[in-house]
Amino acid sequence: MIYVNDHIFDFDLPAALEKLSAQRRGQALRFRHELGQRTCAAAYLLLCEGLEKEYGITAKPDFVYAVHGKPAIAGRPDIHFNLSHCREAVVCALSDRPVGVDVESVREYRESLVSYTMNEEEQKQIKTALHPEVAFIRLWTKKEAYVKMTGQGIGDLKHALEHAEARFTTVDSDDGRYIYTVCEPL
Repeated sequence: MIYVNDHIFDFDLPAALEKLSAQRRGQALRFRHELGQRTCAAAYLLLCEGLEKEYGITAKPDFVYAVHGKPAIAGRPDIHFNLSHCREAVVCALSDRPVGVDVESVREYRESLVSYTMNEEEQKQIKTALHPEVAFIRLWTKKEAYVKMTGQGIGDLKHALEHAEARFTTVDSDDGRYIYTVCEPL
């Protein structure tokens, strides 16, 4: 299941922080700026919403982390999730199998970033697209979601998808401000 919140300034941040586990509250408060605190809190609250709806879990989950930082719910290896946020939205993906999700704001096209993160075929695809900035974000979220699903860490994004065996679902927001991709095993 996918949960999305693109109204991250429409909630009371101090009240939301009280709803987080002590572990997550600490993570949220390490952000110096309000936006980071809000997105961290909102992502966790989406996870809590999903856990209650999908699994009947009302306890505040704590996380454990794999070698490259992929989070899991402590004591619940049967539940897989992934969180992502940008300045426009937060997304939570929940599954009974490994899952990865990435959300990114659509922003100005930067050639240097494209050449650093995309292989030659992807660069060609982006440069010939009607909206290169959108084509770039679609590919970027696909790569990020894949490496988050596999838990391998960011590493070499340029070649991340060359041998990927996965199912991708990419969604453009209705207002065009952000794009997210969910990645699941085949």
